[in-house]
Amino acid sequence: MKLSVVIPLMNEEESIEPLFKAIDKALVGIEHEIILVDDGSTDATVKKVRHYAPPQATLLVFNKNYGQTTALAAGIEHASGELIATMDGDLQNDPSDIPMMIDHLTSRNLDVVAGRRAGRKDGMILRKIPSAIANGIIRKMTDVHISDYGCTLKVFRKDVAKNLGLYGELHRFIPVLVRLYGAHMEEVDVRHHARRFGSSKYGIGRTFKVLSDLMFMVFFQKYGQKPMHLFGTLGFLTFSLGIFINLYLAVIKIFGEDIGGRPLLILGIMLVFTGIQLITTGFIAEFIMRTYYESQNKKPYIIREIVVKK
Repeated sequence: MKLSVVIPLMNEEESIEPLFKAIDKALVGIEHEIILVDDGSTDATVKKVRHYAPPQATLLVFNKNYGQTTALAAGIEHASGELIATMDGDLQNDPSDIPMMIDHLTSRNLDVVAGRRAGRKDGMILRKIPSAIANGIIRKMTDVHISDYGCTLKVFRKDVAKNLGLYGELHRFIPVLVRLYGAHMEEVDVRHHARRFGSSKYGIGRTFKVLSDLMFMVFFQKYGQKPMHLFGTLGFLTFSLGIFINLYLAVIKIFGEDIGGRPLLILGIMLVFTGIQLITTGFIAEFIMRTYYESQNKKPYIIREIVVKK
């Protein structure tokens, strides 16, 4: 099987030469290509890639910085291998783990093998602790039990990688996207090295983006094809509660009590209008989802294989 190795780069000029040497040493005897994506580097990264790149390497140069997820998506789109490996370009991932991951994938007939950084060589305060907290929250909210969501080193079968739908900061949620696709995935321990050159370009500053994407992923995972199940349920509950409050106030008004200055009246009216808005939003979301599938001739399912007995 031909292997495509996809590597996002941003200001990694010092890592380029040893990166190519490490890949060449690790993938001896494996037919492969290397897809490098320069994510808006401002140093000599592109120049170094042009100088040291082997014949099987392709460089995609962005016009500006778009982020790690977009870089991975572009690399995967241009990959032609039956298997696609993703890894960071800072030499913290070890390409010598890739053959082991390929063997694990093929021997167990998996679709994805995800790396789990053993003995992670990162700072405790700014990297390990936030990562552990994020991993715990993601596991709890998505019910996808992966130990290390942040490890870029993964090996995919082509059809899975090319149908992940990566954008935003969703590279951290690749295991969730894999589960949504219905693919079979396992984790294996991989080596993790201390950063030799430069500093991390995708650090703690993306926390709020990740949290926003987590909210979207939870919604998409549970209600992506039936948004009315969420908005409609909340809408009818809110609307019903508002109607109940207003009926109660109407009854006590009939018996002579003054309700004009009661905050409960405002709450009842707000709940009624909020319920109507939620239900309406559900209808709009349903129409958008139908348009998404029908306008692009997409199907809300994926057939793994068709078996015909003769």
